[in-house]
Amino acid sequence: MSTLLRGTGRAYLLSAPALVLFAGLLLAPLALTLALSFNVFDYETGIKEGSYTLAHYLSLLGDPYFYEIFLRTFWISALVTLLCVLIGVPEAIVLSRMGAPWRSIFLILVLTPLLISVVVRAFGWSLLLGADGLVNQAIVALGGRPLKLLYTPFAVVVGLVHVMLPFMIIPVWTSLQKLDPAAEQAALSLGASHLTVLRRIVLPQVMPGVLSGTLIVFGLAASSFAIPGLLGGRRLKMVATLIYDQYLAELNWPMGATLAVALLLLNLLVMLGWNRLVERRYKRALGV
Repeated sequence: MSTLLRGTGRAYLLSAPALVLFAGLLLAPLALTLALSFNVFDYETGIKEGSYTLAHYLSLLGDPYFYEIFLRTFWISALVTLLCVLIGVPEAIVLSRMGAPWRSIFLILVLTPLLISVVVRAFGWSLLLGADGLVNQAIVALGGRPLKLLYTPFAVVVGLVHVMLPFMIIPVWTSLQKLDPAAEQAALSLGASHLTVLRRIVLPQVMPGVLSGTLIVFGLAASSFAIPGLLGGRRLKMVATLIYDQYLAELNWPMGATLAVALLLLNLLVMLGWNRLVERRYKRALGV
């Protein structure tokens, strides 16, 4: 027993630097943001230290304007996640089937966008989707009329899918590396079709990767700022851009902190609920 206690104490001691770093870089800022959300704010005098109120949360719960922005944020994030699943899962399956050196080449191509700044990619899409962009030039050349693509939900969704797609492909591709090819070959030799093998063997095995990818993509999309800000414009606000306005335009830091806390809690609620739902169906499919 004493040996076990000494081993446990040594483990905690060795992990202490990481725990201190975690607390300092994550827990402390979250705690300060939560405390800031309760501070009283006045547009003439600013933040009143030592005075606390629930007015910001009551304003958030009672104003339909905030409901609209949160609803827009989450339906865009859900659509981006769905598109990343529909595009990323087949792409990861194809990537896993490739042989050398094509697998390495295409894997590098998948990861290359992560080496480019999100702002640069957003400006690239604004050049493509603008009123005089290449897309509208092609439409006019084909005899059509220019379309309003920039500063619309379409532009935000396209930009977010482009940014988030690698975060879906990599977890699914990693799950596929653990798949035993003999299981597929055995099913095919017993008369199963390729579609049946894909549905009954491959997809259940890659569900952990799909779950990880959906959680990552949804969380990043819901809290994204650069893409909605540059491709959505000032009128098509999402929660992150609204938080930015509260902090730097309105200088209402407590309201900005309130929105940040609400976004974090709702994001966690959606992600934990989705995680539990998918895990339950995954275990049921495997008969666990």
